[in-house]
Amino acid sequence: QHQCTLQKSAKTAPTRFKTPGFLDAFLREFPGPLPPEAALPWKVPAVPLSQEEVEGELSELALGLFTSRTAPLPLACSLTHEAVAQLPQQDLAVFRRLPSQEKVEQEDEEEEEEEEEEEEGVLLDAESLQRCFFNKLWEICSRRQKQMPVLSTCPSCPWLTSVHAIRNTRRKMEDRHVVLPAFNQLFGFCDQVDRAYFAVFDGHGGVDAASYAAVHLHVNVARHPEVTRDPAAALRAAFKQTDEMFLRKARREVRLHSGTTGVCAFLVGRTIHVAWLGDSQVLLVQQGRALVLMEPHKPERQGPWPSVEQTGPWLSHPAGDAFQKPYVCSEADVASHELSGAEDYLLLACDGFFDSVPPEEVAGLVRGLLLQNPGGAPRIAEELVAAARERGSRDNITVLVVFLRDPQEGAGGEKGKGSPCPPGPLSDPSWAAWVP
Repeated sequence: QHQCTLQKSAKTAPTRFKTPGFLDAFLREFPGPLPPEAALPWKVPAVPLSQEEVEGELSELALGLFTSRTAPLPLACSLTHEAVAQLPQQDLAVFRRLPSQEKVEQEDEEEEEEEEEEEEGVLLDAESLQRCFFNKLWEICSRRQKQMPVLSTCPSCPWLTSVHAIRNTRRKMEDRHVVLPAFNQLFGFCDQVDRAYFAVFDGHGGVDAASYAAVHLHVNVARHPEVTRDPAAALRAAFKQTDEMFLRKARREVRLHSGTTGVCAFLVGRTIHVAWLGDSQVLLVQQGRALVLMEPHKPERQGPWPSVEQTGPWLSHPAGDAFQKPYVCSEADVASHELSGAEDYLLLACDGFFDSVPPEEVAGLVRGLLLQNPGGAPRIAEELVAAARERGSRDNITVLVVFLRDPQEGAGGEKGKGSPCPPGPLSDPSWAAWVP
């Protein structure tokens, strides 16, 4: 299961104690920069990258490398951000892909492909770029080991996150999800506004489109010029931009024939912004009651938005959907909701879950599971996936739950007592706000 970093974030030991140990272990495993003949610590894609894909692809590799070695998530995001920031666009031309032998042999095709490449931008050799990037990561880790930066002590509230995904009876797993509570650290935001990002993507006809959205959509959100002033507009624009990026990639790689639906939740301060295309859904539960934040795109829905079933999935390959693409809407629906502090949790899931467990039944099901097992919040997503399967779901199932206050308070519904946790970072309060 692909993840853009990620963690089922139960409370962990303080970062200040884990950080030196992680860096020591990392530098023992990699005692120096990698020489040209050494293998990279991740799988190198066989296809080149466009400049617009660099930040997402390299961030994904770095976060996977660090979190697989139990790096604290804020530290992993901070290290990744610093390394990416040291690869300015004007220097990437040194990694430009060399012409292939096939182009030399086929002169006519070469001319046509060069015109397309010029139109879409320079393509970069993935292996040489990634080797340079890894060595930058190593340099940063080595420097951090010798001198740690000053840590912010901004107070925060721990929000527990539970996620579970299964292939079920399908031949392949085509869902992808993203859990990114350390959004600010990954993108270098220093304005003291808490941000966190969560998403579920339900692939169709393959996993490429879902994986692509899981790697690039949040990057496009973060890099939108209006993200700090109008996060909802940034979400909407990011859906369209990611779709356009995938179509350009699909023109270069004829094997891409898949599509995906998507639903995202972007928590900014005391507001949650949601965006979606297709029939994956997000649900907000407050004091035991489900609040309607969105209307999924389904065949029976009235309005201007085309549905997945009617026109095909969102991120669509032009070769596979050449005749449908003009009618497939890449403009996401968006909605915003102010948080009061009395919210219990946020739930994102694909249609493999919601087709078997209607939204109106979720709150009661979760409450019953928590009352039955008071310490079971970290595994609540797994229990919900099992419930959907028991009710007959045969599709891929992904469920992601973000608790916005103590799960046991939420289990009490309207009778729950105790102080709700005010909206805050999705992290342990001991985690520092690492800002390079």
